[in-house]
Amino acid sequence: MAETGQKITEIVVALGERSYPIRIGDGILSGLGHALARLDSEKKLGLDRKIALISNPTVYALYGDTVLSSLEEAGFGVTVINIPDGEEYKNLLWVEFIYGELLKARLERGSCLVALGGGVVGDITGFAASTYMRGIRFVQVPTTLLAQVDSSVGGKTGVNHALGKNMIGAFWQPSMVWIDTSTLKTLPPAQFAAGMAEVIKYGVIRDKAFFECLEKDKDRIMGLDPGSLAHIIGRSCGLKAEVVSLDEREAGLRAILNYGHTVGHALETLTKYKKYLHGEAVAIGMCIEAELAEKKGLLKPGIHERIKTLVSSYGLPAEIPAGLIGEEEMFKAMLLDKKVKGGRIRMALPVDIGEARIETISDFRPPADQSADQSA
Repeated sequence: MAETGQKITEIVVALGERSYPIRIGDGILSGLGHALARLDSEKKLGLDRKIALISNPTVYALYGDTVLSSLEEAGFGVTVINIPDGEEYKNLLWVEFIYGELLKARLERGSCLVALGGGVVGDITGFAASTYMRGIRFVQVPTTLLAQVDSSVGGKTGVNHALGKNMIGAFWQPSMVWIDTSTLKTLPPAQFAAGMAEVIKYGVIRDKAFFECLEKDKDRIMGLDPGSLAHIIGRSCGLKAEVVSLDEREAGLRAILNYGHTVGHALETLTKYKKYLHGEAVAIGMCIEAELAEKKGLLKPGIHERIKTLVSSYGLPAEIPAGLIGEEEMFKAMLLDKKVKGGRIRMALPVDIGEARIETISDFRPPADQSADQSA
C-alpha cells in the first residue's frame, strides 16, 4: 500500500474463493482507489470501472471529495448517491431509490458499489448490491466505530421493517473493507460510545484479556489515542473474522455475535429507531441478557455487575428506563427475532468473561431501572 505512505494492518476473512481483506490504517482514505484497482487485478474481480459511491450528506460533506478523487484517479467512473442519515431510513423505500439511481447510471454486473458511512449506509448498500442484477460487488468504507468493528465485516446486509429490525436481508460478502481510523476524529461522542458497545461485546463473548484491556485502557481509548484505537479495531475485526470464517451463515457459533442484540433489536423496534442509537440499545441488551444469564445460573454472581460497570464507564446506558416499555410488549417484540424457533427465543448469553453460548428461553422479564428518569 505504498500509495498512501501509511502503515496498514490487514486481516483476512477466510471464506475460500469469497475471502476478502480488511485493511486498517490512519489517514488512508486517499489510497482507496488504487487499492481497489490493485485488488481487481490481483483477484481478477472483473470490475468494469463503473462505481456507485453511496453515502449520506453528513459523511459525504466530510469525506466524499477525498474518496471520489481517489476513485477517479484510479480510473473509475463514479456516480454519487446520497441517502438520508438515520436508522429510520434503512428500509425498502430507499433501496428502491438506490436501484433507480443505479439503473439511470447504467451500472452493470461488472460494476461495484462503495459504501461510505456508518452501519445504515453499509447495510443498505450491501443489500442493494446483493440484489441488483442478482448480485454485484461492493466495498465497505466504514466511518463510524460501530461500523468499523462490526457491521462492515461478515456479510450480513439488510433493511428494517416497521415490525422488526433487519428482518429483510441477505448474506453478501464485500470484496474489501477499507478502514481509516482518522474518520473517528469527527465522530460525535455519542456515536463513538455506541461503537464501544460492540467492542465490549467481543470481550464478553470471546476474549477475556481484551475485556480486561478495555477496563484498563478506558481513558486512552476515550481520548482517541491512535495506538489504542488501532488495537481495539484490529482485535474486534480479528475476532469477528475468526467467527465468520468458521460459521458464515450463522448455523451455530456465529450466533454468539448476537449477544445483546435480541433485547437491543426489540428495544429499537419498539421505540421506532428514534430513541436509541444501535449501540446504545445493544449496551442495554448486553446488561439485561447478562443479568438473565446470572438468574438462570449460567453466569457467576458479580460478573453481570462487572459487565454493567464497564458499559456505564464508556457513557452507555445499561438499563431500560422504568415505564418505557411493558414486559409483555418487549417479549412480543423479541418473538419476531430471526433466531426464534418454535415460538422460543434463542439467545446468546455469557457464561463467563470471554465465553458465551446459545440458550433457548420461553419466558423473559426485562429488568428495569426503577429510579431512572422516564424522560431520558
